[in-house]
Formats: sequence, C-alpha cells, structure tokens
Amino acid sequence: MIDPLAEVVTLLQPAARFSKLVVGAGPWHIRRSDAGQPFYCVVLEGACRLVVDGHEAIELRSGDFILIPAAYGVAMSSLAPPAAEVPDAVPVALATGEFRIGDQDGPTDLRMLGGHCSFGSPDAGLLVSLLPQLVHVRGEPRLATIVQLVRNEFHEQRPAREVILAHLLEVLLIEALRSDAGTTASPGLVRGLADERLAAAIRRMHESPTRAWTVAQLAKEAALSRSAFFERFSRAVGVAPMEYLLAWRMALAKSMLRKNENGVAEIAERIGYSSASAFSVAFTRHVGLPPGRYAREQTET
Repeated sequence: MIDPLAEVVTLLQPAARFSKLVVGAGPWHIRRSDAGQPFYCVVLEGACRLVVDGHEAIELRSGDFILIPAAYGVAMSSLAPPAAEVPDAVPVALATGEFRIGDQDGPTDLRMLGGHCSFGSPDAGLLVSLLPQLVHVRGEPRLATIVQLVRNEFHEQRPAREVILAHLLEVLLIEALRSDAGTTASPGLVRGLADERLAAAIRRMHESPTRAWTVAQLAKEAALSRSAFFERFSRAVGVAPMEYLLAWRMALAKSMLRKNENGVAEIAERIGYSSASAFSVAFTRHVGLPPGRYAREQTET
C-alpha cells in the first residue's frame, strides 16, 4: 500500500543540521525570527511557554516535541513570564556547551533541545505546503523513547555523540510527522491521514496520480458525498482536493526533472496529463518556469 506521508518525507530529505541545548532559570522571554526555516524543539526537563505567529500559546512539558516546517515568528518564555518591560533574554554560552537563559545563578528549571532542521529537496517549499504549519506531539510512547535516547546522549558525553544525535534527531523529525495519537497538528497532510475517510482518498491520489481524478470520484473513494468530502478535506488538509493533487503532481514532476531521466512527454504521462503541452502549461503556471528550462537550471546547479 502506498504511504503518502512516507513519499512526501522521502522527497523532503529531512536532516537535523543545527541544534543546541538550552537551560532556563527564573523568569525570561525570548523571541526569534527564522525567515521560513524549519524549527524544532524538544523539552527534556521542566516546562515553558511557546507562541508561534498565527497560533494560540502552547504550554510545553517534559517529553513534548514541536516541529514548525516553515517558522517565521517564534516566542518562548518561562511559564511565569517576566514583566513586560524586561528585555528579551540573551542566551549565554556556558563552558559545558550549553546555553543559559534567564537567571544566570541558581538551579535551572528547564532543559530543552532546539534548533533548525533542513530539507534537502530543492523543492522543499512546495512539499512543506503539504505539511501542517505546526506539529505538537505529546504522550506518544515511541517519541518519548527517542527523546530519552537524545537526553542520554547529551548527559553521557560518549564518543561519536554528535553523529548519534544527528541520526536520532532525524528519526525524531520523521516520527513526529507520522504521529497521530496524542498529536495536535494544524491543517495539512498529517491531519488528513488521521481521518480514515480522507486517508483513503489521499492514498488513491498517491497510488494513481495519472488518473484523471474528479472531486466526485475522490468523494466516492472516501465514502462521502461530494460536498461533505470537499468541505472535510479542505478543513483538514488546508487546501481543496484538486489543489492538493496538483501540488503532489508538481512535486513528482520536479523530482523527475531534477533526475533528468525522463523526457517532458513521459513525465506528463506519468503524472496524469494527456499531452506534453498541457503539462508544460500547468507546470509553468505553478512553478514559474517551463519544465525544460527548470530541468536545465537544476542540472547547472
């Protein structure tokens, strides 16, 4: 059976390229602007408060994991925030390699690992649009096990620690994306797949991207009326069914064009277009470049 999330994650090529261990003490707050970079945070001990632009505040507790595939404004603070006039905290690098925020003396009440992951795909922007804007995982046993392994690696200072941590964090990212039990995710593929009816239609789109799907046919796969399916899909996934299908077809086309293994006519046929010209028009409108030019520019880079 085709696994839509696995296909998207495989094309994305996630990797944990930068992380730092942060300890907090007393009241503090900090704000960062990440210009659309993928941001993640795992709370190892204690708790804190997170506010992401466009979302309600979230209280993060030990074992919680947050993934924001395209972060812009992110604010964090202690559970009891400082007075409004107190300036943003500046993380202070410690000799241990950790960064400390808030009170510089006394016992700490928070330990978290945060940083940026990267998506190796040149088409990350399009693929990220299929994911939730925010994934918050809590109470997921498998994820808790990985978090515990991350915590142990940081504490024990064993050889090859950085290599092990990088791989553990990559697994953590993928596990978070595929978690549904105990997961709070904004609209996107994850929420769509958590709905059994919608998941059936999404799998069929991924299994047969060449088929000339209509909303009515997809609604039948989901065992829903056309109107109920359209509304339910749009609410859960964040885009209309045919818009999702178009985004996935374009992601497949760009992947094939980068590999330079297929001609435009063959790619058009493999993603469901009746002719190379129809595919070229759709690709140019969606990507901003004709497929041939896109393939050449990818080869040059």
